[in-house]
Amino acid sequence: MSTRAQVRFATRETGQSFNQHPEKIHAQFYVHSDGYPEGLGLDIANSIASQHSVSGWEIEHVQDLHTDLEYIYYIWQKYDDDTWISIFKRVSWVDDEWDCIFVGTPEKLIEKYKLNTNEDG
Repeated sequence: MSTRAQVRFATRETGQSFNQHPEKIHAQFYVHSDGYPEGLGLDIANSIASQHSVSGWEIEHVQDLHTDLEYIYYIWQKYDDDTWISIFKRVSWVDDEWDCIFVGTPEKLIEKYKLNTNEDG
């Protein structure tokens, strides 16, 4: 079974909490499989931190919605500032509820989730 996710890009703005879904996003991609943090999360973090490429993303319109997502990732960017990542995991399919399970820099995501993959570093 696939672990589906969306990757959304948002601007860091004063007053916007990283652990809440923003009202506006600027781009979004759909990822059909391996959307869990130890897979897609590490791919995103490594791409930002080490400029590795990421494959398997489908560009979507910013208003496209999916009912089958298990994770939503936000990449928070702003000129001359650090990039941060938020990860939301669906906790209720009935009520469409999401919990924020990670907020931090790409390096912190790598530190947290690389340990779960049992890889040597």
